[in-house]
Amino acid sequence: MINNLLKNFCLITFALIAPITLPAGGIQKSLNQNQFSDDTNEIIVSFNTSLYSYPETNAKKLLTLDVGTTLSALRSWKVSKSEIWVRVELASNKFLDDPNKILKGWIKM
Repeated sequence: MINNLLKNFCLITFALIAPITLPAGGIQKSLNQNQFSDDTNEIIVSFNTSLYSYPETNAKKLLTLDVGTTLSALRSWKVSKSEIWVRVELASNKFLDDPNKILKGWIKM
């Protein structure tokens, strides 16, 4: 009986104290401790271009991107030496924007 009581006490103590050190437990790390990537792949559109559904010029055009649109590069696809496509994601506010808004597509570089 004492053995079970000791096990339960240890289990309850661990359950109450251990989550404090977990990310969702309330302890916050300072920004200096986080490792941020220096190789962010950000693209700013310098001329009007189209966002395609897949990496081919005969693909469906999802929308036209205006000059100054900020994009995040997700991956690239090299068709030939002269034809490179980039999978991009548009910058958006996920809480305020329309959930049906097109955010990802392909652009030809």
